[in-house]
Amino acid sequence: MAKSQKNGNRRGRTAAQAALRVVKSSRPASPRAKSPEPVTESAAARDDVDITALDLPPASLSPAMEAYFKKCEEKLGFVPNVLQAYAFDMTKLEAFVAMYNDLMLAPSGLSKLEREMIAVAVSAQNRCYYCLVAHGAAVRALSGDPVLGELMVMNYRAARLSKRQRAMLDFAVKLTAEPWTVDEADRVLLRRAGFTDRDIWDISAVAGFFNMSNRVASATDMRPNSVYHGQGR
Repeated sequence: MAKSQKNGNRRGRTAAQAALRVVKSSRPASPRAKSPEPVTESAAARDDVDITALDLPPASLSPAMEAYFKKCEEKLGFVPNVLQAYAFDMTKLEAFVAMYNDLMLAPSGLSKLEREMIAVAVSAQNRCYYCLVAHGAAVRALSGDPVLGELMVMNYRAARLSKRQRAMLDFAVKLTAEPWTVDEADRVLLRRAGFTDRDIWDISAVAGFFNMSNRVASATDMRPNSVYHGQGR
């Protein structure tokens, strides 16, 4: 075959191959290439189902706790998971509810918001997922300030707090992190900030209660109600 003919054949094949590539590239992508991204489950999707990591079957609610659960449903729209977690033992559940209601809701020199702020500052020190979510939502709701709720969860020292609030939280966190270092000088600082000796008792009791609650929640991998995540935003 003549050299010019060979070159002509080669150019013909090259042109045909280029045309084939153009045709292929212009074809629509296959259905497989357009398959949607897999739907991922929400990170909190199981929190209302797998409330703790322990297998503790619920007991029959006592009349008092049955009425209390109904009251929660009416006022909150749900029963807090911490109550569900304690419901395997009525003695423990009733004791927890009584202590919580006395410390957080009964008359005190501390406002309900201040008590919730203590709960969050202590829980932040202990990195307790349950209490940060639940009580962070309470701070947002009671203050009407979503940013304050976020600051309390992340670092209360970055929040624009009053001298009274800062003294209260500094004491609660010190009592959490280094309780053996608390002395009269710390109590004096609280008195100078305007707290009475009864208030100092209440600050200490709320901080102590949440240190206990944080440790139980962390030990059992207690999960907060998913509804908390969207509250007060």
